[in-house]
Order: sequence, then structure tokens, then C-alpha cells
Amino acid sequence: MPPSLRLAVLLSGGGTTLQNLLDRQVGQIVTVIANKPEAYGLERARKAGIPTHVVRRGESGDASHFSQRIVTLCEQAGAELICMAGFLQRLEIPPAWFGRVMNVHPSLLPAFGGKGFFGLRVHAAVLEAGVKITGCTVHFADNHYDQGPIIVQKAVAVAEDDTPETLQARVFAAECQAYPEAIGLFAAGRLRLEGRRVRVL
Repeated sequence: MPPSLRLAVLLSGGGTTLQNLLDRQVGQIVTVIANKPEAYGLERARKAGIPTHVVRRGESGDASHFSQRIVTLCEQAGAELICMAGFLQRLEIPPAWFGRVMNVHPSLLPAFGGKGFFGLRVHAAVLEAGVKITGCTVHFADNHYDQGPIIVQKAVAVAEDDTPETLQARVFAAECQAYPEAIGLFAAGRLRLEGRRVRVL
């Protein structure tokens, strides 16, 4: 992957997805933005020498103003791709950024997605439904929760003795492969959006 691809990472919590991108040297992360000042992902970014920002939802007026503040910070950092990495706020994406904002979700969308489906809640719902296969999805974000065009999916088998925690660990391992793969395809110019579908060239 070209190391020159400039990434902005948005997060709300521990920053394990950010750490995966750092460990795998995926692109050049130019800024990390969180909506919570206590998010440990900010500390991970600081240790890596990456500029950080906090944009609190409650201090940013309406959703449009909140989103515009974040997008402006990404633009000021010179980001070419915005990567949502456990960012638990809806981002209103301006038209100029359509096809340049990615998200990773811990299920095989469109199953087990939407508002309120995040973290262990997803895996608990998977187990309650009794499905045999789950996984993760990397998709282009749009202005609806977990509905954007799908780029990469990885399947993970559900074990009979799984708990939400054990399933989460295996799905996260799949995410650690899927997100760098999707970003690499973007960097190589191999993704073409055709309506709701992403074609890999």
C-alpha cells in the first residue's frame, strides 16, 4: 500500500482498530478524532506522535454542525480517506466525501446492523438468533447507520460454546485483516462505486 495515503481515524473508545492500523503500517494516519476526551484511542495516537482532537457531540450544536467540525478537521489535516474505527456517532457526510469514508462493523451486514448495534450487543444478538456464520464488514459509510456500499466481508464460524466475548475476539481478528485489505484496495484505485454496489477492479 502506498505509505502516502493520508488517513483520518475517528473513534470513541479504546482504539484497538487504530492500533491495528498502526501495527500494520496502513497508510499515513494524519489525525485521530474522538467524541469523548477519555477515549483511550487518543492516548494510543499521542504515543504514535499523531495529532488528536476531541469534538464533543453535546457541545457541537446539531448533528450537521458536529459532523462539519469533524470533516473540517480531516480536511485541514490533508486526509484523503476517513476511517471510522469504533466511532459511535452518526457522521453526516458531505457529497464531496461520498466514497471516501469507510467503516468496519462486527457482523455480516445487512444482518445485525443499525442504530444500537455495536460492540458486544452485536455478538449477543448473533448468539440469540442462533446463526451459524457471522463475521465483519468494511463498507463505505453513508448517512444511515451501517447501510453503505459493502467493500470487504470476512466470515467467522459461530462455535456451539461461544459467548459474546469469545465471538467478539474472533470477529475482531477478522476485522484486523479486512480493514487493511479494504484500505489497500482504495489506495490502489481498485474500488468503483456503482450505485449500492462496490466493484473491485
